[in-house]
Amino acid sequence: MMRYGQATIILLVLFTASCAKLTEVKTLKLAHGLDVKHPVHEAMVFMSEKLEEKSGGKLRLEIYPSGQLGSERQCLELLQIGSLGMTKVSAAVMENFAPNIEVLSLPYIFRDREHIYHVLDGEVGKKLLVQSEKYWLRGLTYFDAGQRSFYAKTPIRTPEDLANKKIRVQESVTAMNLVRSLGAAPTPISWGELYTALQQGVVDGAENNPPSFFTSRHYEVCKYYTLNEHTAVPDILIISTVFWNRLDAQEQQWLQEAADEARDYERILWQKAEEEALDSVKAAGVEIIIPDKKLFSEKTKSIFDNYKNQPEKYELIQEIQAVN
Repeated sequence: MMRYGQATIILLVLFTASCAKLTEVKTLKLAHGLDVKHPVHEAMVFMSEKLEEKSGGKLRLEIYPSGQLGSERQCLELLQIGSLGMTKVSAAVMENFAPNIEVLSLPYIFRDREHIYHVLDGEVGKKLLVQSEKYWLRGLTYFDAGQRSFYAKTPIRTPEDLANKKIRVQESVTAMNLVRSLGAAPTPISWGELYTALQQGVVDGAENNPPSFFTSRHYEVCKYYTLNEHTAVPDILIISTVFWNRLDAQEQQWLQEAADEARDYERILWQKAEEEALDSVKAAGVEIIIPDKKLFSEKTKSIFDNYKNQPEKYELIQEIQAVN
């Protein structure tokens, strides 16, 4: 009988130990609206692998792509109430939670891709990531979302070609001001409805990066793509502060390191995706127009004057422009 008693005790100890090990694993759910072939999703998978490796399996990511858990805005709301761990949103959307982030959406505020990375990886970028914490949202890192350019059914070679055209924009005041400054009429339409809106003439054109232009199949309707590259609005990887605050310092470090490594990996994937997208739309009969960017940047300079009476944002603009 003693042996049976001892065996029972040993089994209970082993069971309890295995349960303790199971409870040590913390799983974060990450949802987003992108396709599984998108560079950002691929970077998230890479991040998941790195996080498990760094934490020895104590931290894991469960990724739900393609809008499985809702739209961008719905995912943000789930983060705020602690029902979802992480998501990806455009910096333009984050203007609603951290107004200073709108400086990243200003036209021609970045000189080139190298300047973009220096700003986002530096003090300015880090400062902006945490400005939404009072809304239970904390930025971990930025993903490259390329530079946005115009596409339409008719060629856009100069700003004058935009006159009176209805151009789809995101629900962003900054984006709407940009389009207005170029003489066009900004028209906010959801991304999912845009193809039909272009087909039916609800809008004359839109603006986005090359991979989005290609994967959305908007090139089937719009045969002119103008690489004026007016903005470089990044994507932001967001974590709910409800979950962030549950992590200890070591766990937070593992997660941040994995996010930063995913950011660097995504940049490599993004540049490749851009090249492939441009080659593909050209093969489908789209004319790629390389305009004089100065003509567009000169027209949008007045937008910066609006920030002179907003000291905090104006100081950020000057900080960005001073980054080498």
